[in-house]
Amino acid sequence: MPRPLQSFTKDASVTSHKLAPGTIRRVIGFARPYRRWLVAFLGLIIVDALVGAAGPLVLRAIIDDGIAEKRTGLVLALAGLVAFLAIVSAGLGLAQRWFSSRIGEGLIFDLRTQVFDHVQTMPIGFFTRAQTGALVTRLNSDVQGAQQAFTSTLSNVVGNVVGVTATLVAMFVLSWQITLLSLVLLPLFVLPAKFVGRKLADITRERYQLNGEMGQTMTERFNVSGALLVKLFGHPEAESEAFSARAGRVRDIGVTQAMYSRVFMSSLGLLASLATAVAYGIGGVMAIGGTLGVGTVVALTAYLGQLYGPLTSLSNVQVDVMTTLVSFERVLEVLDLHPMVADAPDAVALPSGPVGVEFDAVDFRYPTASEVSLASLEGVARLDTQSLDQILHGVSLRVQPGRMLAIVGPSGAGKTTIAGLVSRLYDPTGGAVRIGGTDLREATSASIRATVGVVSQDAHLFHDTLRANLIYAKPDASDDELVQSLRSAQIWDVIDRLPDGLDTVVGDRGHRLSGGEKQRIAIARLLLKDPAIVVLDEATAHLDSASEAAVQRALGLALDGRTSIVIAHRLATVRAADEIIVVDGGQVVERGTHEQLLALDGLYASLSRTQFSDGALAGVA
Repeated sequence: MPRPLQSFTKDASVTSHKLAPGTIRRVIGFARPYRRWLVAFLGLIIVDALVGAAGPLVLRAIIDDGIAEKRTGLVLALAGLVAFLAIVSAGLGLAQRWFSSRIGEGLIFDLRTQVFDHVQTMPIGFFTRAQTGALVTRLNSDVQGAQQAFTSTLSNVVGNVVGVTATLVAMFVLSWQITLLSLVLLPLFVLPAKFVGRKLADITRERYQLNGEMGQTMTERFNVSGALLVKLFGHPEAESEAFSARAGRVRDIGVTQAMYSRVFMSSLGLLASLATAVAYGIGGVMAIGGTLGVGTVVALTAYLGQLYGPLTSLSNVQVDVMTTLVSFERVLEVLDLHPMVADAPDAVALPSGPVGVEFDAVDFRYPTASEVSLASLEGVARLDTQSLDQILHGVSLRVQPGRMLAIVGPSGAGKTTIAGLVSRLYDPTGGAVRIGGTDLREATSASIRATVGVVSQDAHLFHDTLRANLIYAKPDASDDELVQSLRSAQIWDVIDRLPDGLDTVVGDRGHRLSGGEKQRIAIARLLLKDPAIVVLDEATAHLDSASEAAVQRALGLALDGRTSIVIAHRLATVRAADEIIVVDGGQVVERGTHEQLLALDGLYASLSRTQFSDGALAGVA
């Protein structure tokens, strides 16, 4: 798209946006590491604009002082100067591009790494609410839009201002009459650009929306789960028709956009030709009358070509500047979102070796949207500030080092919440969670990650090799350590039979593996990490009997000698626990061994009767 038209395709409503206080100061702060390069960049832009403005004056001298006076030497010298100026301009352009790239890519790197690092510190509640696509947009589109404040937008504004100023000064010196006439014609350039720009802004917005919808459709349909759903329940013909309709509209928009751009450029060229014709006509008459030189007429028409494009762009400069500042503000908005779970300034490492876990009168409610998220990341106008119901009420429990605690209860009782508090995915709203006698709010997050290992019911594997998924737990692990962990997890025989062994790519979310195999890979990863505390959150919930038996054997080795907390719906998996607590409504309602809880004939016994026949229950009692 032609540069004079690009700014007019942007949403002009951005100019009514009120920036957050201090945004401009913070934007300048990001440029501080590049201030020397920016000074050099601006210097090159100014020199290049002045060199461009000098060209028509040299042409004037060639004609009036050289050709008219038949001074061959001067003509050749000035022709050489024209060539020299062209070479200098080309060199300046290359230098500008180098500085622009270094500054722009440096800012993109700084912003992306800061946003990525900051997002990683956010609590899990942030990720349960934020749209993944919105986060990716902040790291891509908004970051790229923000860096333009110091590259394309800055260079266009400074270059156009200097170029237009130098051009107008030169034109006024040469002929103030033709210069004023040229400025009178300026609205004929600006008004068509604004009209075409508004049309292009509308269709560009629609194109982005349609591309987003197509991208969302492809993302949902082309992953394993989505493709399976479509094949089992979908209507391929209807899917194709819907996608084809959107793609067809994008095609039509592309044609319309191309025609609007062509109409604009044709109009701009026509008006420039008319202005040139007027300048030649009036200037020619003045030259014949002896009040203006022929070279001056040529120089004025050359200046006209350098005048209208920059002036048209400058008429929309507010939109350009505000667009980049809004992109910056959207990036800063994420950086300003403080994580609810963070290391204290005087945080200490958890003690090494066998450690116990203690919950001391723990209360907990999940954070509200306004506490962990942003409206713009959730696609809503305003975040919900209403407090959520309390999940845990005065929960107290203690797990001695090397012992196993099992947690059972109906769905929604708060079992998984307890597991999340052990690994400090959240902080309690009341009471304290301690490991080795240290309140987790006073411990370093690194030591918590090293001490606590978790296997959930849906073990996540990255779309990478088995080796990469395993060494995520221990980057410096040797192949012997990997094999040993896989043997202990009862999965090495399966991996050894694969053609690529540890270099086998597991596919999206590990879909190339069965549920039982994924769980055993997750257990191998846990063993490689070698944590002092193991939390199993429904680790065998969705497995068949054969897979569950293999996973249980692997878990036997994983739990041996470690402090462990096991959450399970299947009571058969928790009978060997040293203690079982029953959670209901966010409270511990029963505790004891399997036999003691059956004898109480309470909720645990009721859950047992639901899962076992009378004969089986008698056998386990």
